[in-house]
Amino acid sequence: MCFASESDICSEYQKVVHLNAMQRVLHPNGVITYTFDSLANQSVSAHVSTRHGGVSPAPWHTLNFSVKRGDEPARVQENRQRFADAVGVNWRDVVYGHQVHGTTVAKVESSDAGRWFDATDGLITDAIGLPLSWVFADCVPVLLYDPVRHALGGCHAGWRGTVNGAAVATLWAMQAAYGSEPAQLLACIGPSIGPSSYEVGPEVVQMAQAKLPRPARFFRYPNGPEQNAYFDLWQANAQQLIQAGIPAAQIEISAIDTAQSTNDFFSHRAEHGQCGLFAMLAWLTER
Repeated sequence: MCFASESDICSEYQKVVHLNAMQRVLHPNGVITYTFDSLANQSVSAHVSTRHGGVSPAPWHTLNFSVKRGDEPARVQENRQRFADAVGVNWRDVVYGHQVHGTTVAKVESSDAGRWFDATDGLITDAIGLPLSWVFADCVPVLLYDPVRHALGGCHAGWRGTVNGAAVATLWAMQAAYGSEPAQLLACIGPSIGPSSYEVGPEVVQMAQAKLPRPARFFRYPNGPEQNAYFDLWQANAQQLIQAGIPAAQIEISAIDTAQSTNDFFSHRAEHGQCGLFAMLAWLTER
């Protein structure tokens, strides 16, 4: 279904979205993850966790990765280890950013294994086997893979990160660090709040109008023009990547709406902030 207001954008939406493209995987330790269909035959491993297979009680049940929402640090550490064990990496090597809804991108080297980067929403690397991770509960997971330079990047993009270009900032960082050409990149947009669920106030619309080209295509008003808008974060990120040079056919959107999928994913909006955070974990493998 296309919610954009212009016919050309609706057509573009159909080109970009690969409905139900993610694969759901149950691991032997009870952890359930999703993988991106477009990366299945690439030299990169990427996994999005669900809320299943961890040790945290309600309201974070069960695979929660946040220590800032009241859960015990020991349980969160156990959850991180369970997720890492399920997908086959050492949890002590995972690199994180302290996410602040910004556009800062860190270049990660092998020597950074296990590091937390301050005030950082984007991470890039060309180090084989070095796992990068981000956490979410409605915000958009964006992953970029360069199969030519064998480089990886990703970011956390909430509405602020989206309108300020966090995804494109990550792409630019890969260009600067590794010589990545946008036309050669594969992009994945993971589970996040969808266009039929994400009602926003006028301040979000105003910021988008100030920052994004042709912003009207990313908003709809199902309850009338005098009511709040609904924001399509999926297309706002995808169209920025297209404008930056990534072909639409090389962008996968999971089309999983976290606010309507709380059986599998945490949703800050749907659960009124009483929830945990799920994660995306990705690393480069040997060619």
